[in-house]
Amino acid sequence: MNLTPREKDKLLVAMAAIVARRRLERGLRLNYPEAVAFITDFVVEGARDGRSVAELMRDGARVLTRDQVMEGIAEMIHEIQVEATFPDGTKLVTVHEPIRDAAPAPRAKAKATPRQKPKASAKPKVRAKAPPAPKRAKPAKGARR
Repeated sequence: MNLTPREKDKLLVAMAAIVARRRLERGLRLNYPEAVAFITDFVVEGARDGRSVAELMRDGARVLTRDQVMEGIAEMIHEIQVEATFPDGTKLVTVHEPIRDAAPAPRAKAKATPRQKPKASAKPKVRAKAPPAPKRAKPAKGARR
């Protein structure tokens, strides 16, 4: 089988992502190459599925958290650039700060309280208008300034 260097790179990233996925499933933290491969694979596969560049940039930063990588790895990776093949061609996807703190758990929504109507005795607030500016007198005909 003859593969181009680009095809070999894609296969290497895909294989590293598989290893990373297995390690995450076992509860292990990822090292630098595994974390980069995992996020890169997410972007490549998302592009193949037809997701937009904006979606992949946003969601690529939510794939891994600091708790899933070894200490210091999150600080080492500031951005990941992936040249991914979309249905309409190849595009460069940049994921900024791809490893962040875990998102806080969603809060339970509080019941909406109905707005209270103002009391009938309450007077509406009225702003006072500024007095009109005095009119300037017109100069008489023939007068000079």
